[in-house]
Amino acid sequence: MPARDACGVVGVSLQGKGAAPFLFRGLRALQHRGQESAGIATTSHNVMHHQKGMGLVHEIFSQELLDSLRGPSGIGHVRYPTTGATDLENAQPIIVKIRDEDAAIAHNGDIVNFERVRRRLQAQGVDLLGNADTEMMAQTIALEYGHTRDLEAAIRRACASLIGGYAVVFLVGNRVFAFRDPLGIRPLVFGTVESGVAVASESVALEMMGGKAVRDVEPGEVLVLERGQLAHTSKIPNTGESAHCMFEWVYFSRPDSVVDRQPVYDVRYRIGLRLAKEAPAESDLVVPVPDSARPQALGFSAGSGIPYAEALIKSRFVERTFILPDQRRREQEVQVKLHPVPGLLKGKRIVLLDDSIVRGTTLREIVQMARGAGAVRVDVRVGCPPIRAPCYFGIDMKDRRQLVASSRSEDEVAKVIGADSVHYISIPGLVESIGLRADELCLGCLTGRYPVEVPEERHRYQKSLAEF
Repeated sequence: MPARDACGVVGVSLQGKGAAPFLFRGLRALQHRGQESAGIATTSHNVMHHQKGMGLVHEIFSQELLDSLRGPSGIGHVRYPTTGATDLENAQPIIVKIRDEDAAIAHNGDIVNFERVRRRLQAQGVDLLGNADTEMMAQTIALEYGHTRDLEAAIRRACASLIGGYAVVFLVGNRVFAFRDPLGIRPLVFGTVESGVAVASESVALEMMGGKAVRDVEPGEVLVLERGQLAHTSKIPNTGESAHCMFEWVYFSRPDSVVDRQPVYDVRYRIGLRLAKEAPAESDLVVPVPDSARPQALGFSAGSGIPYAEALIKSRFVERTFILPDQRRREQEVQVKLHPVPGLLKGKRIVLLDDSIVRGTTLREIVQMARGAGAVRVDVRVGCPPIRAPCYFGIDMKDRRQLVASSRSEDEVAKVIGADSVHYISIPGLVESIGLRADELCLGCLTGRYPVEVPEERHRYQKSLAEF
């Protein structure tokens, strides 16, 4: 079970319709990306309307509240924090001033040089209300806008000083600006909806809004949505390289999404097929850790000829354990979240398929559960190579001491989680399953080589931050 992702974003621009119902449906489709808080901001006749709260989307937004969010343009956000405290102050969208105009901003990802940019802003007299990098990003744009009357140009100038992975929606007046980091680390998709256009972290959100995905926002691209149309596009200067986060296909994105032209379900199925070749097992059943490992398990079953069984049933009314706020709660919730089918595992040798292992504590509980249900052998197969290094671009696993594979072999990891064996898919196997080239992906957490320079870490492309 992996660590936490840093949110999901939605933005819409419509003609003759209110944006709030679309944003609500889009955010519900992205609820898996963050369950700490949610927020929506809309504009009507240059008046900003915004509401946000702690909890799940449907818990926060009643019909009465949605009716109060008037206007045809708006943005929405679901959050789990990777930078910034866990409180309503840092829930998004964040409202800021752009000259004398109210603006709202929401983003998915992390800024690597957050502290450096914050100190520069403070030195120039900018007061930051919270400690989230989203506000810092907005204030950087506002500062650049002070040098030019062109907001789109101000965004491009600001992004030149922001190092990291991010997908951003920015509401100013009746315009929605949507932009993606120059390497495309975090995902963002553009599409059409009834009476307008929209962007979202995943294609499934556009479909849940009754629309369809048209294309991925290109790395470093700035879109301007206005009056229900894609009014303009431009590019942030970049190297022409990409570094799409491999974890989107491994775990974070929904299996019914398409990320950077690669269907997530198909990628996960291919991962299972590849694992069956790379790490076969003599077993009676292939059992997925639900829900995200189902396609991998189906692929492993097809590739190995071992029968597939839904032997662990997931409660539909329990939070995803990876985004609970502390490890103790994550471990406690496993017993509530999963339950074995009585009798199905008794006397069986099983291949337990999981999408990834980060800390290993949750999977240890699941292995123990399988043994308690009568499994006589548990061989674990993992659809992601060993996570050995921190992520600095939007996944909350920044401490090597938390990574069970950081300094352990497969046999040592097996002992930690109580399995008879553990085998991970290889990095070449993962890359081939995704369907992109290795140099088009961010594999930093697997290799320790990052697409941008990170203090005290190695990097892949740039020799210095100045080259970003």
